[in-house]
Amino acid sequence: MKPLAECRVLVTATSYASQDDQLRTALEGKVGQVVYNTTGKPLISSQLQELLPAMDGMIAGLDEIDADALASAPELKVVARYGVGYNNVDLEAARLHQVIVTNTPGANGKSVAELTIALILNLLRPVIPAVQQTREGEWPRFKGISLQGKTVGLVGCGAIGQETACRLAGFDCEILAYDIVEDKNFASEQGVHYVPLEELLTKSDLVSLHLPGIPETAGLVNKEFLSKMKPGSYLVNTARGELVDESALISTLRSGHLRGAALDVFQQEPPELDNPLLKMDQVIVTPHMGAHSDSATNAMGWMALGECLAVLQGEKPKYRVA
Repeated sequence: MKPLAECRVLVTATSYASQDDQLRTALEGKVGQVVYNTTGKPLISSQLQELLPAMDGMIAGLDEIDADALASAPELKVVARYGVGYNNVDLEAARLHQVIVTNTPGANGKSVAELTIALILNLLRPVIPAVQQTREGEWPRFKGISLQGKTVGLVGCGAIGQETACRLAGFDCEILAYDIVEDKNFASEQGVHYVPLEELLTKSDLVSLHLPGIPETAGLVNKEFLSKMKPGSYLVNTARGELVDESALISTLRSGHLRGAALDVFQQEPPELDNPLLKMDQVIVTPHMGAHSDSATNAMGWMALGECLAVLQGEKPKYRVA
């Protein structure tokens, strides 16, 4: 095994060390060379194929780590995902090339939950148009909707769903949840009620998605799902863009069956400028910023750093996914 001081590491996560310079210092002090992604955005496979051949480790953002990229990296031992999702990593190719893949579960849970609450409140209280019109010299009288007494349905009640439920608890609203694994102790402590998915959709004034982006959940929010949602309700997605059939969502919004939506993630990121969702007044759109807070970026950075160094030193990582 190559000595750690001779290893080369590629860091493609664009916000790595953005809130804590010690992350750079710690990594650069341990390995022989660190190469950073300076493009400001995730890398595609062809770009990785140019950078990976001499690399021993990678701290990865939302890059296209496909079979071709992995085949170009004979020295690569580890892809340490800076984040929870790993749907952009070809896990079968990683196994074939004996590359260990890790992630950082729980690191961004609180941050994503906070953004979820912010989006919910902005859907119910039109803060953004109020600010814009007030700045233009108007004095509008918007009719807001109170979260008090409403029903919020969480589709997925894992780490982030639970963090969201904890924050909703103070708003005096009913919290429903659907998950294939039910944490009954948590539900009892937080006043969360597990129900079948269809019941959640028909009863909820707001539906918030907190599922992983895996083949089993791709396109879950389709025409049938949306038609079962309560008329006049809202959809919030701070999870993964592939959960939602955007064409079906656009049609449902245009029909008026849904009152609005808030989306931090899209099927294609960034979305095309002609994507109708970007132009709808009843839709709030943000640029996949759920994990972009000081606490989340630092936690993801230190966890990914630890996983990467562990593998390069021949140790067992804590959060291996492949």
